[in-house]
Amino acid sequence: MSGPVPRSLLPPRVDLQLRSLERPRTSELRAQVRNFRARLVLDLNEVTLVDAAGVHFLLACEAEGIELVHCSPYIREWMDREQDTTRGRLI
Repeated sequence: MSGPVPRSLLPPRVDLQLRSLERPRTSELRAQVRNFRARLVLDLNEVTLVDAAGVHFLLACEAEGIELVHCSPYIREWMDREQDTTRGRLI
């Protein structure tokens, strides 16, 4: 029988190393993120390809308290611009 792993059996921190963040991959990652949430750390050291869906995914992860490490400056700048644009629409 399969099902969710009891939280007591989960590791205290889960590191995922990512290489690309494009729409097909973000859908798959969202399901994994739901299982680990606050214990999850996304290592972006090897990410070289990101699309708008990937940036939105990363912003949603940060909003959920997921730590992003080794985020390249160009991805961080894109995330910041996207956040500024979103804030501007809300005002």
